[in-house]
Amino acid sequence: MSAYKTLLLGSFSLLALSSTAHAQDAAPANDKPTEVVITGSGYKINKDALMSHVDILTRDQIDQKPAQGLGDMLAYLPGIRSSSFSPGASRPIIRGLEGFRVLVLNNGMGMVDVSALSQDHAVPSDPTEARRIEVLRGPSALAYGGNAIGGVVNVIDDRIPTQAPAKGYEGTVALQGSTVDEGLQGAFNIKAGKGPWIFTFDAFDHKTKDYNTPVPPQLLSYSEAAGEAPDTRSKQTNSAQDMRNIGAGVSYVGDFGFAGVSYKDTDYTYGTAIEQDVNIKLHQERWDARAGINLNWLGFNRLDASAGYSDYNHAEYEGADIGTQFLSKGEEFRAALVRDGQGKVSGTVGISALKRDFEAIGEEAFVPSTTTKQNGLFSQYRYDSGQWGVEGGARVDQTSITSNETGFDRDFDTVSASLGSFYRPSAHTFVGLSLTRSERAPADVELLANGPHAATGQFIIGNPDFKTEVGYSLELTGHLMSSENQRFSLDAHVYTSHFDNFIDLRDTGTTEDDMPVFQYVQTNADIYGLELEGNARLGQRWGQAFNLNLAYDYTHGDTDIGPVVRIPPQALTLKLESKGGAWASYAEVRTVDARKSRLGTFETATEGYTTVNVFTSYKLPETPNVSLFAEVRNLGDVEMREATSSTKDAVVEPGRNLRVGLVYNF
Repeated sequence: MSAYKTLLLGSFSLLALSSTAHAQDAAPANDKPTEVVITGSGYKINKDALMSHVDILTRDQIDQKPAQGLGDMLAYLPGIRSSSFSPGASRPIIRGLEGFRVLVLNNGMGMVDVSALSQDHAVPSDPTEARRIEVLRGPSALAYGGNAIGGVVNVIDDRIPTQAPAKGYEGTVALQGSTVDEGLQGAFNIKAGKGPWIFTFDAFDHKTKDYNTPVPPQLLSYSEAAGEAPDTRSKQTNSAQDMRNIGAGVSYVGDFGFAGVSYKDTDYTYGTAIEQDVNIKLHQERWDARAGINLNWLGFNRLDASAGYSDYNHAEYEGADIGTQFLSKGEEFRAALVRDGQGKVSGTVGISALKRDFEAIGEEAFVPSTTTKQNGLFSQYRYDSGQWGVEGGARVDQTSITSNETGFDRDFDTVSASLGSFYRPSAHTFVGLSLTRSERAPADVELLANGPHAATGQFIIGNPDFKTEVGYSLELTGHLMSSENQRFSLDAHVYTSHFDNFIDLRDTGTTEDDMPVFQYVQTNADIYGLELEGNARLGQRWGQAFNLNLAYDYTHGDTDIGPVVRIPPQALTLKLESKGGAWASYAEVRTVDARKSRLGTFETATEGYTTVNVFTSYKLPETPNVSLFAEVRNLGDVEMREATSSTKDAVVEPGRNLRVGLVYNF
């Protein structure tokens, strides 16, 4: 407990002393408004002043995105790929890390699901319900614990409103359809009330059939290895999806801040695609409470508090018969005192606690029932003089995992810390260097798995003697911001990470129950890479302003027992945009390199591909709050297989797709 006390007392002392800083010493704003990020710190930071790589998707962007899972929607961002197990199950992969190293949040709170357990498990949240999505690459363990050692995706909705709508009500209706899978999607949300009581309601429905493919889904080598005839299908059978969300919330808003509660119910059925008769039915009920209280105490000016409860059920059906069920019930609590927007120093000190009861039922329940408890204390602060600054923090966690079935009972104490410094050579340039130590307790499945998993076709074995996983990361960041006299902008990140006791799932070369045996092992690992985002203002013509956007990423990973498996190959995306009047359009070319070398013993080579997407939207002159849009994805109907997918040899990406839709904001 001494580490907790030291961190708590140090944080209070530092932030209390910072209350003497003068507001007029705050860092000057850029010439143009910048996006503000809160995820990962609790206090607001301009995106162009961050020492880590962050991307933000706004509501307008999300409304016009294809009907996709979370991983697929984010996969075009540099450093981000999708697990691409099937259209129904796509989880983000960040800088080559996935599963228990990437934390998917809803308004800063954990999903309390089992999507990290296996690639066939879906995230129980559709991106369409989000007001914005913030994506943080690299270790974010200070605010959220060791499961954020690879990065964070925070899906932020407005189900618990923080302020009243300007005219007493506002909302959105979004509709779209797609030809490749005969898909239909509808979403509706409304926020009403002038205060102090504000009410929200939202609903979402998405249905698809099996999608068309540019080539037969199974590679010839896959069919031959399975002793099957060559594949002649033109559809990805068992890839249909059916998802429904309903949510509501209420807040009390005033000069004190806000406080509110919300409820969401999710039903989701999807095919695994790789197995012709295996479908997954997912149901989750979730309650959340959140408050932001304005105050003036010891230099802090806000208290943020959140609590959530989730009841999650994931059932795998083989035909009409239920196979394995995964149940997860849990609650989580977070509270943080925040110093934000007051002089040169911003900071936060907080606590978090969670409990999750996990149960697997069925003959192929490869993980025993467990209870996981975690308590954490964290602090992070930032000093910004205007030209230079420093940022740092620390977090300590106590995690216990118990299983009455096996008699397993272990506690893990983890410590994470970071320190960084930045410098602004000019008003439109920023350079930062940060060093982070992140520590993660092993997950229950990594410790206790022992059995067959039908959906992935693997017999999985854990190791109850695993140590904590520790990562050391160094990241160099550079921002070149555009201005009236600067037509170019650039966001560059170079990073390297070393992991002790890196937990990896590897093929043993043996079989059990007619399945290949995969075992979790610990080794050392090194991952490094580069991410670039650039923009150039090309000028105006025909009433349109033209911009050229570039995104590039490269990731390399090694362990003591071979290359990091399913590491994403380098990718380059070029997008030509035009905006003017009622029109907004773009043409996008994306090239993903092949991955034919540096493969794990159970991996196969992956061909590269180049695909083209074309999009346009039009705001109706009489009703400019109504937008019509159309897009052709995969214009060339090319074959696309993702190296990050464990099913890529039998599941190909969709073929050419015409997508049309409407967005009405009121």
